[in-house]
Amino acid sequence: MLIVVDTNVLVSGLLSPDNPPGRIVDLIVANVLQLAVDDRIMAEYEDVLTREPFSFPPRQAMALLDHVRLNGRLVSAVPIYSKKIPDPSDLPFAEVALAAGVDVIVTGNKTHFAFVAELGLSALSPRAFLRQLLE
Repeated sequence: MLIVVDTNVLVSGLLSPDNPPGRIVDLIVANVLQLAVDDRIMAEYEDVLTREPFSFPPRQAMALLDHVRLNGRLVSAVPIYSKKIPDPSDLPFAEVALAAGVDVIVTGNKTHFAFVAELGLSALSPRAFLRQLLE
């Protein structure tokens, strides 16, 4: 299944592997879920996952990044213009989701992605996404 995952889900999944974001990271590594990404998203993933404050073992963060590079789907996104975007740094995730034809963006911050409904996309929390996946 092809999805777009907000960076906060990967961070939370690495910090707490037993929570829903951790399960999503497990499903990504097991190739059950494939991430749609572009260069902007990969740059953000790398920037955030290699930051000092998180204290991820460097090999763990790099292994996840390498996995996404090798197994993710690199997408050329088309710009979206919307006045309803609360955080412009979230725009690449919506643009990639639209270009890749995914139905969902998995995020820990659904309020920032409320605007994607006008694009025919949905934003789900990790818990809601896993519940939907199991149905």
